[in-house]
Amino acid sequence: MLWVDTDFGFDDLWALLILKTRDVAPAGVSLVAGNAPFSQVTANALGANLAYGLSLPLFVGADRPLVREAETATAILGPKGMRSLGQELPEVPSDADLPPALPALINWLESAREGETRDILALGPLTNIARLIEVAPEAAAKITRLVWMGGSNGPGNHTPHAEYNAFADPEAVSIVAQSGLPFDVIDLTLCRKVQFTAADCPSCDQLTADLLGGYLQIAQERGRESMSIYDPVAAFAHLDPASFVFLPAHMHVTTERGSHYGATHFDPTSTSRTRLATAAPADLSGQCLGALSQDRNHGH
Repeated sequence: MLWVDTDFGFDDLWALLILKTRDVAPAGVSLVAGNAPFSQVTANALGANLAYGLSLPLFVGADRPLVREAETATAILGPKGMRSLGQELPEVPSDADLPPALPALINWLESAREGETRDILALGPLTNIARLIEVAPEAAAKITRLVWMGGSNGPGNHTPHAEYNAFADPEAVSIVAQSGLPFDVIDLTLCRKVQFTAADCPSCDQLTADLLGGYLQIAQERGRESMSIYDPVAAFAHLDPASFVFLPAHMHVTTERGSHYGATHFDPTSTSRTRLATAAPADLSGQCLGALSQDRNHGH
């Protein structure tokens, strides 16, 4: 069974749509501040549930990092953390009281029967997972596999040295990396090899086309024709791990303030339960885009 932890930008939604095409219904989806402030993350999740008929069971997670002040990516992604060329996700009244994530996640882990998997796909900062490890280590030990899109075995994107999800809460990354959990890292370096251009965009409904176009625009405004695909790569790493190459490695993250804050370093070591994905399927971009072109149940 799968639990998803997300800061609900467009590529997070894209990853969830990929899961839907594979008939994978997450047992829970915990929200975390990241791409946008927590209230906007919640609004995005509620809007996506309505627009795409996702029926995701949503849970309220951390609205700020463990230690540092929150720093969003809205300067790049826009105030909603999800850009669009036109149509946007519907606005859903967010006065709905969503249940808290940690008790639900702990209960889900502790309810695992013999032989049942308890996998987590983490698509944003690792704050919720680190809090789980701190408050309920015995429950966290039941995680069979944690797949995370984050970190970089090379240059960063939010800063010259740090990838955004790692930079947003390096202390959380450090706790997870030191926990000994089975931890598969889908880093920025790998995701930058999975690209798409306007010519690759599939025919899909107007909302999805506008959101995909807004996402591609991030690269176009920087003079690039192609945009990297991030969270969908992690979704496929969860679904089809045998199609990826993983290298066991010790992972270190810089938590000291300064120019390297949030930078991640990987030292290959055969004994580590952390693995860095070093290669993905050659046709992965097409697989990701193909999931967007499938007919879906729109709720509007």
